[in-house]
Amino acid sequence: MWREDRASQHLGMVLEHVTPGEAKLSFTVTDVMTNGHRTCHGGYLFTLADSAFAFACNSYNQRAVARQCDITFIAPAFLGDRLTATAREISRVGRNGIYDVQVVNQKGEPVAEFRGHSRIVKGTHLPTPT
Repeated sequence: MWREDRASQHLGMVLEHVTPGEAKLSFTVTDVMTNGHRTCHGGYLFTLADSAFAFACNSYNQRAVARQCDITFIAPAFLGDRLTATAREISRVGRNGIYDVQVVNQKGEPVAEFRGHSRIVKGTHLPTPT
């Protein structure tokens, strides 16, 4: 999945960890990611959290897509901040999953909280044994 994820790669994200139901991604806030307040634009925070969510809910070799997501911004992030999004599974029943993602800065201070609801769709990422 990482090989095909052009958006996350283009933003300089690093996939630090993936295990069933969990994922961790990070990036550094660049100048083009800042808004008119000179803080990280909320869309980039959402994208980082959404990417961590995507890798966590796709970690079982079943294709999963987002059904619904929301984010709560807690504190601003600034140019040069190293942000890390850690996703963890809350529930996975049938084709539905719920995942929480915490975004923190390099000091471990919370920047945002994200919740994503996933839905399993047809297909796998890797060939399945026959």
